[in-house]
Order: sequence, then C-alpha cells, then structure tokens
Amino acid sequence: MTVTFIGVRHHSPACARLVAATIEALRPAYVLIEGPADLNGRIGELLLGHELPVAVFSSYRDGERRHGSWAPFCAYSPEWVALTQGRAVGAELRFIDLPAWHPAFAGRSNRYADAELRYAEVMERLCRSFDVDNVDVLWDHLFEIAPEDGLAERLAVYFDLVRGESAAGESDTAREAYMAQWVEAAAAEAGERPVVVVTGGFHRPALVSALATAPGGAQWPEVPELPVEAVGGSFLVPYSFRRLDAFDGYQSGMPSPGYYQELWESGPRSAARHLTESVAGRLRERKQPVSTADLIAARATAEGLATVRGHRHPARTDVLDGLASALVKEALDVPLPWAARGSLRTGSHPVVVEMVAALSGTRVGRLHADTPAPPLVHHVQAELERLGLDGDADLDLDLTVAADRARSKVLHRIRILAVPGFRRDSGPATGLEPVLRERWTLRPDPARLTAFIEAGAYGATLADACAAALAERATQAGRNVDLLAGVLFDAALSGTTDVSEQALAGIEETVAAAADLGALGRMLAVVLTMWRHDRILGSAHSTTLGAVIVASVRRTLWLAEGVHGQSAPADLGRIGALAACRDALRYARRELGLDVETALEVAARISADSDAPPDLRGAAFGLRWALRPPEAADSQATEGPPPEPGAPPPGPGVVVSGSVPEVFPSGAAAGPGVAGPDEALPLEPAVAGLDPLRAVRGAFLPESAGDWLAGLFALAREEVLHTAAVIGLLDELLSGMAADDFLIAVPALRQAFEFFPPREREIIAGRLLERRGLSGTGRGLLRGVTNPELVAAGMLLDDRVDAVLRREGLMGGARD
Repeated sequence: MTVTFIGVRHHSPACARLVAATIEALRPAYVLIEGPADLNGRIGELLLGHELPVAVFSSYRDGERRHGSWAPFCAYSPEWVALTQGRAVGAELRFIDLPAWHPAFAGRSNRYADAELRYAEVMERLCRSFDVDNVDVLWDHLFEIAPEDGLAERLAVYFDLVRGESAAGESDTAREAYMAQWVEAAAAEAGERPVVVVTGGFHRPALVSALATAPGGAQWPEVPELPVEAVGGSFLVPYSFRRLDAFDGYQSGMPSPGYYQELWESGPRSAARHLTESVAGRLRERKQPVSTADLIAARATAEGLATVRGHRHPARTDVLDGLASALVKEALDVPLPWAARGSLRTGSHPVVVEMVAALSGTRVGRLHADTPAPPLVHHVQAELERLGLDGDADLDLDLTVAADRARSKVLHRIRILAVPGFRRDSGPATGLEPVLRERWTLRPDPARLTAFIEAGAYGATLADACAAALAERATQAGRNVDLLAGVLFDAALSGTTDVSEQALAGIEETVAAAADLGALGRMLAVVLTMWRHDRILGSAHSTTLGAVIVASVRRTLWLAEGVHGQSAPADLGRIGALAACRDALRYARRELGLDVETALEVAARISADSDAPPDLRGAAFGLRWALRPPEAADSQATEGPPPEPGAPPPGPGVVVSGSVPEVFPSGAAAGPGVAGPDEALPLEPAVAGLDPLRAVRGAFLPESAGDWLAGLFALAREEVLHTAAVIGLLDELLSGMAADDFLIAVPALRQAFEFFPPREREIIAGRLLERRGLSGTGRGLLRGVTNPELVAAGMLLDDRVDAVLRREGLMGGARD
C-alpha cells in the first residue's frame, strides 16, 4: 500500500497547488480530507457548482449546550482542491474528521483554525529564527513566494518542527485517533492503489506514526450520531472574503484573501501588481490623493524590500510596507496591522484601513439553485411572500391594525435573528411610551440568505427560532437586568409571549442575582405596564411577565433593605424601584399571589432604619402609606377636601427616567394597548401605628428633609395631596426654617416637589394662600417665584443685615 500524507495550511495557495499536483500524478483510489465525516453522504452538494467562497455551517443544540461552527472553502483551499481534483481523477472522496458538533470542537467556531497557533511557543521561536514579525510573514517567506521545488519536503520539515515532541491537547488527540481509523481502513481497502490524505499539517506527524504502528485489516469507522435529545445539522451557506479575512477576526487561515486569490490565479508578481492597483483605486474612490509618483515610490520600495529580505518576487508584506512608506505621511498611532496577527485595531490610519480592505477583497459566494436549505429558509420565504414583505419597501405600520400588527411581528422576529436588510427606523422603544406606529426600511442584502441559514440552528419556523434566540439572550444577560428588560420587550414586539421552562428559570435567576436597584426598578416598571395593559401586542397577563414581576418584587425589597448611607443624596433610580414595587403590589397582588404583608414589614424596617438613606426611608414610609386600606387611612390622618375638578385620580404610577421624574396617573396611556385604569384591590392587613404627621416632623432636618420628601412624594403623592394636615405641617415647618437652613435644603426640596405635576403644584399653592387668608390662585403664586435659590439667598442676606443692625444698636424699630 502507498499512503501519501500532505500536511497543509488551510487556505494556502502553495498547499493547494501541491495537493492538485500530487493527486494528478498519483491518481489515487481514495482521497481522504480533514472535514466532517457526517457529510460523506452529501459531498455531492459541495460539488454542485457554487460560486466560491462557501462554507459548511453546522449547528448543535441540547438542554445544556448550543454550538455553531463553519468550515469555509475558497478556490485556493487545499481541502476544496482535494475534492475537485479527486473527483476529476475518479477517486473515492471521504471526509475523515469528527462531526462539528462533537465535544472535541467545543469553543471553536472554525473547524479550520490553525492548530499550530494553539502551540504559540514554537511558532514564536521559528519567527525569531527567521527574524520575521509573525507566522503569516514566515509562511509567505518559506512557501508562498519561494520556489516550488522541494515544497513537499519543506512542508514536512516545517510541520514536524511545529509539532515537535510535545503531546497534543485532548481535543486534537481525539480527532487524530478518529482520523487514523479512516486512514487505516482506506489503506486496507485500496490494496496496491495509492491513497492521498490531506489534513492540517499539525496532524500529519501523528497520522504518519499511527499508520506505521497499525496492525492492518481495519474497518471503516462508525460516524458518531447526534444524541437523542439534541437538535442539529449542517448546511452550505454563502461566504465572503471579508469573513475569511484574519484582519476581520477570522480564526485561521491566511489574511488578505483577495490578495491570495490573485496569487492562486496569476502568481506572485501579478498578485503584487494587482495589490498596488487595488489599493490605489480604492483610495482614489474615496477622494484620497494618490499620485503616479507615490505609486512609483511604493513599487520601488517594495522591490527593494523584497531584495533585502531574500524574495524572488515582492511578498504581500513587501508591497504593503512599500505602500505605507509612500502613502502614509503622518506618524502612526498604532502599529501596522500586518506586523501582528489579529483584527484591525482601533486608531489605525485611514489609509492603512483602506489598504487592508483592498487586500481583503469584496467577493461574496453564491450557492447553486439546487442546494438544500434548512426548513427556516423556506418558512421565512413563504411568510415574507404572504405578507408582501419580500421586496424593497418603506413601511409605515399602525399597530392598532391587525394586518399591520402581523407584519410587525414577523419583521421583529427577523430583526431579533440579526438578519441584514430589515431595519426598523422608529417605533415603541420601552413599553412605557404611547407609540403605536412603526417605520421600517426593507432592502435586499447579499448576506441575507447566509443569515437565515445560520439562524436555522435556532428552529424550523420563525416563531421557534425567535423564541430560542431570545432565550439565549436572556441567559447571556447574566446579572444585567437592563439587557433582560430589552429581551422581554423584544419578546412582546415579536409575539413571543411565553418561553420554555428552562428559559423562564434562567430569567428568574437573572432577576434573583440583580445587584442594581435602579435598573431592576426600570425593568419592573416596563414589565408591569406590559403585563397590565398590553392588549395590542398580546403580552397582557402573560405567564413569563408574571414570573418576572414576582421575582423582581422579591429582589427589589431585598436589595432596598440592604442599602445604607445616612448622608447619601436622593437616588431617583432606587426611589423608582420602590414605586414600581408599589404598583406591582397594588395591581398584581391577587393574580400573582404577591405577599403584601411581608412587603409592608420590610418597608416598616427600612423607614425606621437610621442607617438607611433619607430618600429610601421616605419612600419606604410612602410605600406603607400608599398600600393602606381606605379604613386605615381614615383613622390615621385628617383628610383634606376632595380633589378639585381636573385633578388626577388616586392611584398614581411613578416612573423615574434619567434625572427627571415622570409622573402619570394610573391608567394613563403608558404603552401599546392601554385598556384603561385598573381597579386597585383593597389590601390587608391594616398598617398599625402609621402616623404621617409624626413621620414628617421627625424627618424634617435641613440637610435631609428634601431627600426624605422626594421618597415620600414619589410613593405617596396622592395621599399627601389629599391630606390637608400634612400639607399644613409642611407649610409650618418650611416657614419656620432659618434662612441659612432653607438655603441648604432648597435644592433637594425643589427636586422633591418635582414629583407633583404642574396642576397638583397649583393645588398645593392655592391651599397655602387659603391658610393665610390671601386671595389669588395657585398658578399666580407659582408664576411669582422664578428662582427659589435667589429668594433663599435674599432671606439669608436680610437676616445677616438685621444681625449687624442689632449688634450696632441701629434697629430703630421692628423690621417688617
């Protein structure tokens, strides 16, 4: 038997030429290729006649793990040349590696990631020996622009050095053991006819050694099958040079695929000339000055560098260095990207960015019309055609219209799957604003089919795929409840009202681990509004949102009790969190089984905790006051007159956004599908010992009164407004403040009274006039005060002048 092992670097034109020449010369019985063995029955799909580049996309999903990976092919990929040349000589073609879903590929998104890069120490040593910057430059120097004579021997020596005597990792060992079984079986089956094995060069030494010690007579190995509980599959997808490019984050292979395509087709001298022309053309398209003199200088420099570096023809980096020296006139903030491996760094010179883009190329693959596609692709196409969304369109959708709502849900599902060509320009953003229209722009995109095929890993229909993608985002949110709020709102927009039990458990874990009280409150406000009012999008009273509300209320109370800091200023985020908690206890208590008694006990402890921040103590007291049943309220304080005509009804909902409190009455439009105000349920048991007058008086210290009142007003604004005794006490306490104390307190006091909307501030001002027996209206009084800080400063100045006059005996009489 004759087995020829060709170790290659993936996407190397030099290796591809060697593979083609070897297969043509040997005309083997079998060509064995590093690739997924579960695709052996579908190799015909690869050879239908696609426009390269293309890739095999493989997906895997079970209860514990989700994995997706790609195996890309372009014209100069040695594996692709092995397929096409092997078919041309009549050889049997076999992929011999483990399937992409196998645990050996865990954490790898690219099957053809360079194995030698996982063993960096030896590569660094080789680069130092040849005095080059990185492995890409080393490879070009040794193979791509070197003479072809002795290429196979040089490759064998190179990969033997790379592999050395070190043991491979666990995953590489498992793969090599499996590939060795295929090699042994093919050798036994071929008899005297040759066998060609094409694998990554790192694996070649291990496979040669395994065959040398094999007992013979091996049988074809079994192909591992997906676990019963798993879902997965492999499909061809169009690929692009940009995705292949190492400068764009591609895990392996050669950078600058546009350059290497030209090297494959025309040779090194033509590739160097084409590279220079491409860079000049791209820069001129972008109005960058590139003169003939610049190009002559660049070419002369590249030729000189090639000579100094021992190259027969200018290599890729010779040309790039020549162009950079001629075209970049300023000092560089970051190193040239081809001096190291990896993505293009932020801060790269604009000319350098265009040079890298020119080398990358713009080629995009196209699949043959007969290529099988996952079920999702067919389902999406049918849905788009049914709803008239399969062409160019500028859409204005009314979410109150059923037909527009159906189109919106499909578009949101596609948006959540990150498919290009579907852009939402405007529409509801948080669930709190009363926005009932959406604008969308639909345009064709060459990457659309690829995105749909890859999204097929989530499910066979748009609804299933969207639900799985949202569940994954919820899991990835970790402790970030702002991200989780976005997931839940996207679920409502896409009509994904309920999720799997596993996803729901993950959402509850995220809420239970939340550490940011303000973010948790923002999410609870949005979720509660959707749960109560969203009849249009269909999320009202959904099980998922209900579970989030229960978990959020529990976590909010727990976090609030742990906040300390006697002198901390008012924090609108944590005040808003308790306000959202109050609304949940008020409107969702019965249906969701919320424990109001426990919540009131927590609020009582916070309001009496001298170590808690003043705003939180005030908010906790306001929570207790707002949740008292009516009979308890009657027994604790003297009520004021009924609200004036036009005053908002009781039962406010308070949402804190940024630094400005937004206060709207319960039942006001707060998002899509508002059906009208809910009826707050009477709450048990009565809160014993709640005395608003005593609480206000006890909290009234100049340095913290405003913060305490901010919490109180946010949580119990209506109760304060309609309790005349409390307003009278506030008037008494504020009027009795010394001028310097008032000057200290006034900024926080202004913030506190911002929780009352203008109409309610007019009501309070009117009552102050009535207490003094003065005529006029509250509106007039408010208009007369434009700068409270200036008034306070004037009062303080008056007091100081009086003190000086008294000290000097110049007070002629009582000052008015």
